[in-house]
Amino acid sequence: MTYSTMRKKEAQERMKKLKETIQYHRYLYHVLDKQEISEAALDSLKHELYLLEQQFPDLVTPDSPTQRVGGKPLEKFQKIRHRERMLSMEDVFTPEECGDWYKRITERLERSFFDVFCMVKLDGLAVSLVYEDGLLRTAATRGDGEIGEDVTWNIRTIEAIPLRLREPTKNEEEKFPFLLSMMKGRMEVRGEIYFPIRAFEAFNKQLEKEGKSPFANPRNAAAGSIRQLDPSITAARPLSFFAWDLVSHHGQKTHEEEWNLLRLLGFPVNSEITVVKGMEDIQAYWEQMQKQRHKLDYWIDGTVIRVNDNRAFEQLGVVGKTPRGLIAWKFSAEEATTIVEDVEWFVGRTGVLTPVAMVKPTWLGGTTVKHVSLHNFDEINRLDVRIGDTIILYKAGEIIPKVKQVLHKLRPVHVKKVNIPEYCPVCGSAVERQGREVAIICRNRHCFAQEKERILHAARAFGIDGLGPQTVSTLLDHNLIRIAPDLFALTPDDLQGLEHFADLSSKKLVTEIQSRKQISFPRFLLALGISEVGEETALVLTEAFGTIDRIMHASKEELIQISNIGEVVATHIVSFFADPLHQELVRAYFHQGIQIEQIPIKTISNLSGKTFVLTGSLHTMSREEAKEQLRILGAHTSESVSQKTDYVVVGEEAGSKFVKAKELGITLLSEEEFLSMLKTEKI
Repeated sequence: MTYSTMRKKEAQERMKKLKETIQYHRYLYHVLDKQEISEAALDSLKHELYLLEQQFPDLVTPDSPTQRVGGKPLEKFQKIRHRERMLSMEDVFTPEECGDWYKRITERLERSFFDVFCMVKLDGLAVSLVYEDGLLRTAATRGDGEIGEDVTWNIRTIEAIPLRLREPTKNEEEKFPFLLSMMKGRMEVRGEIYFPIRAFEAFNKQLEKEGKSPFANPRNAAAGSIRQLDPSITAARPLSFFAWDLVSHHGQKTHEEEWNLLRLLGFPVNSEITVVKGMEDIQAYWEQMQKQRHKLDYWIDGTVIRVNDNRAFEQLGVVGKTPRGLIAWKFSAEEATTIVEDVEWFVGRTGVLTPVAMVKPTWLGGTTVKHVSLHNFDEINRLDVRIGDTIILYKAGEIIPKVKQVLHKLRPVHVKKVNIPEYCPVCGSAVERQGREVAIICRNRHCFAQEKERILHAARAFGIDGLGPQTVSTLLDHNLIRIAPDLFALTPDDLQGLEHFADLSSKKLVTEIQSRKQISFPRFLLALGISEVGEETALVLTEAFGTIDRIMHASKEELIQISNIGEVVATHIVSFFADPLHQELVRAYFHQGIQIEQIPIKTISNLSGKTFVLTGSLHTMSREEAKEQLRILGAHTSESVSQKTDYVVVGEEAGSKFVKAKELGITLLSEEEFLSMLKTEKI
């Protein structure tokens, strides 16, 4: 029977079987690392399905293998808010640091030993996948942990990621009774997109043949591929995926069990895992993976050490942006030697001059290093580094190159000392070094370098894409901008005739800038560039004061009362807003129509300033939701019980916190009493 004579019902049945067969072989290949039929045979089945779908387009379903590449090129990525934050990990680099973490966990859990799940730390791009009723609905990047970019269409092109969850067999259902329930409703999986090394090398060779610039490393290639606005470009790149976290709660008791569930649902998981007890076994696993890392077909930059018991992991809680229950033990930094060819002084946004060694290009940790910071003149003296010296470079955490030491025995006769500059290398103003201060500072606030760096800093905080150093320099040179808010007044006509700006690129940049007029309160504070006010401090300030006006008029004494704000930071904040130029900066942002997304806060609350500790599981909300509602009321939450604790909310199967709270005589609240308290405060 030909396709042209096939009836619709017969076609539907044939298409169903084809999809099931293709999905089965996808699972064998990507998850079980097995192959029963050749790729050519599998391609033939996909082609048959494609022809049937062409004849019966109303029978095409979103989970069809033919629908991986689809959708028109995007103008820009939309934002997605993660239901649960995508947290980062604390990094450790030595056995001693890992041992300290292990000791802290044993003390908190009040156990001498506990099961530890060990896995490799993949060096790719972290993504979140959300399935609804078994179908892939959305995929997002990590972003800032709370809001990521919607890359669904690009993720769909990756064969290793199932478009529909695999249905369990009867034996699997008996072993894991909740597997079927996971096929219904919402389920979230997180993992790593990576570019297999052999495929990456072949891809780079092809780029070079075509006269295009190759990627620096597989990590950059993976991230760049996922951030393509045209999904067909992503589809042409042989990316792969490993799942490493099942975020949704379905009754899984351990992380090891989650690993098995992910595999059964059709996700590839890394096989280099083990469950151990004690530091000796943790270190043995780390050493083994350090030796094996270069034999793998994917980049890893360390191991992940996690408390295996999920209940204990939740009990340990989160500090800032990192869970207490897991760490990343990074591999030893790679080292290389190079020669200092010159030292240049870089002027930052605050006017501080930083010496940067320009070195003979050398390969280190997957990238070519051409320059390295010497930090300050005191560091130059400590190292006794001179132009012409041979130095040892290393990468701490395989990210930022640093100078480990100078090989003085290789010092040539004609080396050149590095001298403290008397004048700013950019604007020519005299520089200052006050007393014993390490920093050398250019006090000219209209210094071109400072203006450029302040604008670039603000652009990063606003998330403006396509605004690099060269573009900002051009805009400043032509007096089109003076301060960062001026960016939002630019029009395509302003950019016409400027070097590197065609009609299309002018409109694209202006559209991108205008799309960033809405910004969260903490990011706005960050954009202002207050000395020593980073993301965490900005968040604390916005939670404490609620409006920019209150922060601008806060006294030093008021600021010091806030958690994590010390005298030095408080002084910086007061000095910043006392400056008329900075007051003008804030006004200019509002004049250009910047809209700040205020963090909801209730200024009048009986719970303001109170400290809560949550123990056990709640039925009506997650722990994160409970913390958020308390934060809105001005209350604080803590992970440990002390004399400063006001209330302990006791959920199901409460642990040692409940016992300690009773001993200290702290007020205990049942879940019902806690909800009643929130209702009284009109949450």
